[in-house]
Amino acid sequence: MRVPHSSGMLEGRYIEDAVFAENDHRRHRVFHGVHARRTHFLVWQVHDDLAAITDRHAELLNGRLGWALERPYSYLSMTMRSLCSNPLHEGTEGRCRLRPAGGDTDYLFVYPMTKTRAWYTLPAAERQRIMDEHIAIDHRYHGIKINTTYSYGRDDEEFVVAFEGDDPGEFLALVRELRDSESSSYTLFDTPMFTCRRMDVGGLLAHVGLGAAGRA
Repeated sequence: MRVPHSSGMLEGRYIEDAVFAENDHRRHRVFHGVHARRTHFLVWQVHDDLAAITDRHAELLNGRLGWALERPYSYLSMTMRSLCSNPLHEGTEGRCRLRPAGGDTDYLFVYPMTKTRAWYTLPAAERQRIMDEHIAIDHRYHGIKINTTYSYGRDDEEFVVAFEGDDPGEFLALVRELRDSESSSYTLFDTPMFTCRRMDVGGLLAHVGLGAAGRA
């Protein structure tokens, strides 16, 4: 999301109340957008019920700060079992939810991705062979955790990929090495890329010019 310059006098606590309202069934993670030209902050919202997410967005846009917030990017995706197995991590092919303990690293790197049509014409065994190389490269970068979610029939992209890590340089090296992998030739697009820094609410609001905020 972006906060226009004209809203700089708004009290930060309203942002906090609007975006981070308590709900036992909803999980938020908040990040400062390093690319301010794209977005000032990113909210990663997780819920078991899609209707609850859309209802929450409606509350936000119709609330006190709805006029002041811009939403230049929004990606909708869901978890599902991967069609490819991961020989280096037992059980990952059956993981249908995001890591419950995620969000404790300093940075989040997010991008939408779509495969070429040629990828889907390959036999399953060939796709698995190609992904085995991809997985082996990922496995060498122990400080980076990946969350892959799926957008088939729900958004313009096919996947939303989110990497968690403490070292942007390690992520840079990972992506650079993946560019040489065979799987990269089957990527139709994987932009825009968002580099986001995890912050508490007060730190985030200070970074976007709304000052420190505290819960009442």
